[in-house]
Amino acid sequence: MENIPVPFTLLPRRTRRTWAVALGLPLVTAPFLATDATAQAAAGGKPTVAVMYFTNGALGNNADYAPLSKGLAEMLITELAANTNIRVVERDRLQALLEEQNLGGSGRVEKETAARIGKTLGALHMLMGSFVIDSKERMRMDIRAINTETSELEYAASVSGKADTMLELLVQLGSKLNTGLKLPAVPSGFQEGSAVGAKGPNQLKSMMLLSRALEQQDRKNTAQAVALYKESLQANPDNTRAKTLLATLEKGSQ
Repeated sequence: MENIPVPFTLLPRRTRRTWAVALGLPLVTAPFLATDATAQAAAGGKPTVAVMYFTNGALGNNADYAPLSKGLAEMLITELAANTNIRVVERDRLQALLEEQNLGGSGRVEKETAARIGKTLGALHMLMGSFVIDSKERMRMDIRAINTETSELEYAASVSGKADTMLELLVQLGSKLNTGLKLPAVPSGFQEGSAVGAKGPNQLKSMMLLSRALEQQDRKNTAQAVALYKESLQANPDNTRAKTLLATLEKGSQ
């Protein structure tokens, strides 16, 4: 792969796939042709982290909670990215790769597959999360960090509490990951939870609406996504990420 000229990455996706087959490259590398994850991290001087969609393990109304798979990943990405001493892969890059490979975005993915996806995205640490919500709206979130170079588990953590405090739980998870993976210290003045609005009300309702908005956004249903982001903010005006996603979408549709 090191012999491929840089302009190759600028070719249309279909052309890249055709050439990848001709060159004997795995198709998973065709969309982005990322270099070795360690090399990318070293080049930028910062460790790179990617987050898979969370596995839905809700005990009741499982289908209703399915959108949270994307929403929780989006929020964990946002919280981790607030540490400017690391690099975090944006969710839309993961979404594009999952679509390219026809992989279920919220289904179970083996760690070897997750490691391969993470490596393609240029990440050294691939995070695989899952959540459980019971009939009393108590929630538990688990996270596993896979080293994309070795496909080995390098860290695992969990948090639990009320589902209506899920943003606070995600902040706790982010803090554990920073420590457990020995990531660079957060910059001076960093405030945990400020990037996601972790102290706001109606977090479960707001996050369900944000998660549904993400699904509509991925389907290119901009009007529906905008409406859902607005509803998410009505439920929790402190949902900082919903504000940002709404503003970006509205600006792009002008």
